[in-house]
Formats: sequence, C-alpha cells, structure tokens
Amino acid sequence: MRPRLPPNVPLSLLANSLSSPLPCTLAHLMVSQERQEPALPLPSNSSSAKRAAASMDASSPAPPLLLRAPTPSPSIDLPAAAGKAAAVFDLRREPKIPAPFLWPHEEARPTSAAELEVPVVDVGVLRNGDRAGLRRAAAQVASACATHGFFQVCGHGVDAALGRAALDGASDFFRLPLADKQRARRVPGTVSGYTSAHADRFASKLPWKETLSFGFHDGAASPVVVDYFTGTLGQDFEPMGRVYQRYCEKMKELSLTIMELLELSLGVERGYYREFFEDSRSIMRCNYYPPCPEPERTLGTGPHCDPTALTILLQDDVGGLEVLVDGEWRPVRPVPGAMVINIGDTFMIMDINIGPLHLRKYTANYFHLWTWDDGRGR
Repeated sequence: MRPRLPPNVPLSLLANSLSSPLPCTLAHLMVSQERQEPALPLPSNSSSAKRAAASMDASSPAPPLLLRAPTPSPSIDLPAAAGKAAAVFDLRREPKIPAPFLWPHEEARPTSAAELEVPVVDVGVLRNGDRAGLRRAAAQVASACATHGFFQVCGHGVDAALGRAALDGASDFFRLPLADKQRARRVPGTVSGYTSAHADRFASKLPWKETLSFGFHDGAASPVVVDYFTGTLGQDFEPMGRVYQRYCEKMKELSLTIMELLELSLGVERGYYREFFEDSRSIMRCNYYPPCPEPERTLGTGPHCDPTALTILLQDDVGGLEVLVDGEWRPVRPVPGAMVINIGDTFMIMDINIGPLHLRKYTANYFHLWTWDDGRGR
C-alpha cells in the first residue's frame, strides 16, 4: 500500500486510530482540502475539482486560482534524544522539495494502472436480520481476504458529523504555527505525539507529511484522549480532545463489528475474534499532507504493510491510496460515506485462510504515505 499525492490537491489529512500493543486495529482518517485557507495552491487540473463525484480523475482545464507566494522556511533544528539536532521541516512553507524528500523516479512515478475494484460491504446486516445480505457480505469479505485484503464498509453507524468534526479538528491542528505543534513533539521511542516527516528517524526518502498520534483504551478510568490533549496542548484543546475521544470509541465499536463479520467470512467460531480483541489498547494517527510543489518526485508515504490486525481508513473523495497487486500499483477510489478496511500482518498470522498481504502507499498531492515505527514504511 502507498498513499499517492494526487496532482495539485492542496491538502490531505490521514489519521490512523486503534492499533494496540497486542496489535488490534488501526483506523485512518483522510481529508484533502483546507477549506478556509485560500492561499493554498490549487492548479487548474486539480483532482479535487470533481470531489462531488468522488472521482480521482483530473478535472477539465479551468483558470487557476491566484496564489500567495510561500514564505521560505526550510527547517528548524531541535535537540534530538540522542544528543544531536533533528531537522524539523515546515512543509507548508517549502518553495521546493528539500533533498531528503526526493524519491527515485521508479518509486515515485504516478501509476497508470486501472483502479482496484474492492467490494463495498454493508456491515449493517449484522444487526438488521437480513440473512441473505449477511451471506452476501460474508462472501465478499472472504473473497477480499483471500486476494488483496481490502474492502470498504457502509452501514457502519459512524455519524457523518462525527467524522467531519474529526477531520476538521486535524485540519485545525496542522494549521497551527510549527512552534505550537512542537509542544506535542513525539519523544523518540514513544508512539504519541507530533512529528514532521520523521526526520528524527530517517535521513533520506522522507514522506511528505506531518503526523499526530495518541493512544486510546476504553477501559481507562478517565477519558485518555481528552487527558492527552489537555495535558500536552492545554485546556483550550479540551473540545478537540472530546471529539477524538468519541471518534476513537466509535472506531473501537466498528472494529469489533468487523471482527464479527470476519468470523463468519472465515468460518471461525462466533465470538472468537471479538473476544480476543475486545480488551485492546489503540492508537489514533492523523497524517497531514501539505501542498507539494513537485508531487511526482516524492511520496506522502512509502510502500508498506500495516503490522496491526485491522486498518480502518476514513478518506475524503480525493483519495490517494494505492495497493500493489500483481506487480502494479492500483488506486482505490473513495466511496462517499464508506470506510476502507485493510487486513494487517497480525490478522494474517492468526488465520491461514488469508492470502498474502499486499503493499500499499499514498501518493503526493503536489504527494505518498506510511505507517508504523517498524521501519518498513515511512
């Protein structure tokens, strides 16, 4: 899997949530445009011009928007845990791609392959008594698990307003001045916090993105996400923390519902996966892809597999996700209101009925993507 930075799309956000020390689930959230930031570049062939049609295709030529020239601010140096300075890039202010972000042409070039057809599964059939629909959903998921490991879900019960609030909160955070975001800077060796392009971990082929991650556990005595935001960023961020607390709770509910469907699809005893993953610790990850001056030369995230059991991705209608199938990078078209589900390494190890996992990446929107701290993706 890889996230492709679609040409000229001004902004993308990706958030992963719900992964665990006993790896459980990873939930993602993606948005492509900063609606209240008119200075962001939006060239005439932007794929965002067809957002209403949920298409990744470029629009017909149209007059470009007038843009404000970016203020050069290449990077700042902050102390690293090992005693040496770690570069922190302010990507929104970069007039050109710094050398550490350049990827080899054969890795960063856009794909020309056809879209990957992934089934859209109605998980509501688990609750509405539609037995024929349940058999159909189970067959769709079984087929996806045996091939590329991707499917999309609708009827999931996650309120659209909550998803929108989570996207807006991420957008608001990443619009903050760099110094403010650095108050939440991730300490090397830990999971939670803010990072800029993982420059503290890698020196080359950096991903064109910023991330904010925080943990979640629904068995905690207090709202852990709210506590993280107020303890790290201050009381002014309590409302944002409450949005993400609720979003993480809904992602946990959805992940357990999907586990029930996987039980049916793979012929596993009812309740086995749900019980196994019910007491899990999770992480929510928000990835932001700033406007990129040369998206064909970099990636929002490099090719990777998720080490968790399950990935839940909420993306907007611009997309950028690509999956490697039969040697070709195939884009996955966003479906309005649906969430993309990806079976991860941990789940594949648990069940012999799941086929080989497929790499994915995210492309740069004038961007690619990564996950996790195991070094396989950036």
